[in-house]
Amino acid sequence: MTAVTCADADEAVDGIEDGSTVLVGGFGMAGMPVDLIDALIRQGAKDLTVVSNNAGNGDTGLAALLAKGRVRKVICSFPRQTDSWVFDELYRAGRIELEVVPQGNLAERMRAAGAGIGAFYCPTGVGTLLAEGKETREIDGRAYVLEYPIKGDVALIGAHRADRMGNLVYRKTARNFGPVMATAATTVIAQVREIVETGTLDPETVVTPSIYVDRVVQEAARA
Repeated sequence: MTAVTCADADEAVDGIEDGSTVLVGGFGMAGMPVDLIDALIRQGAKDLTVVSNNAGNGDTGLAALLAKGRVRKVICSFPRQTDSWVFDELYRAGRIELEVVPQGNLAERMRAAGAGIGAFYCPTGVGTLLAEGKETREIDGRAYVLEYPIKGDVALIGAHRADRMGNLVYRKTARNFGPVMATAATTVIAQVREIVETGTLDPETVVTPSIYVDRVVQEAARA
């Protein structure tokens, strides 16, 4: 399978529908596909469920999407931090829903979606508010809570390089959730710093094979 190389970010996000579940890569701003998020704002899709590690930083990227009122619900691990004022204001005003998921559970729930796992038991969150209403079971003397996969209609991820087929290479911690999100969504769109010819990338460095990637776009040059 060969990914489509898009002329710009607007072409890359074309067709994302209202009500979609959108997986957004990034750990804070590291690896966040800002060009794709900005294009999604221009594209106009609304009533979105966004799955990400954070609930936005400052006024750019994911925070800008929230500020436009396009997001109905956020599923994340860290909704509050020193620069999450956009989300804070929306949540306090009752204008956005929140589901908090422990970071490891978040990664595993998306990985499970990509692996075709129907559900799994995990000890994280047992005995806390996060386990309320969920099935629990004792296994080998330890309590576990049942967790279900998180599937995305679309994944917006950032990578360092892609070849013309769509094979992706990441750079250090900017990899974060990108690989699991790429397996968990129906349509995967990658923003990369550089697109190289097929055969240029060392196969041993490819983390996300092209079979998981539908569209690739090179990020805009920064001033």
